[in-house]
Amino acid sequence: MRLDKFLQVSRLIKRRASAKEACLAGRVQLNGRIAKPGSEVKEGDRIHLTWGRRVTQVEVLLVPERNIPAAQATTLYQVLEESTGSSR
Repeated sequence: MRLDKFLQVSRLIKRRASAKEACLAGRVQLNGRIAKPGSEVKEGDRIHLTWGRRVTQVEVLLVPERNIPAAQATTLYQVLEESTGSSR
């Protein structure tokens, strides 16, 4: 599955267009490398996402064949690290 599609299906980013923009801006890394929107996502891959002030690192547990219900979205990945920047 394409990275931008996985980010949308897993609800890590709400819209696929936003996921594509984040990839093109260099805010998404796949296994430690800046990833393109069309990069292939496989089970066991690690995604590092910088979205606004939020930084999230997840490990892909399952790659679905198609869209899934929102209630099941969190079963696709395991959060390894999550932080938010503090405002002063």
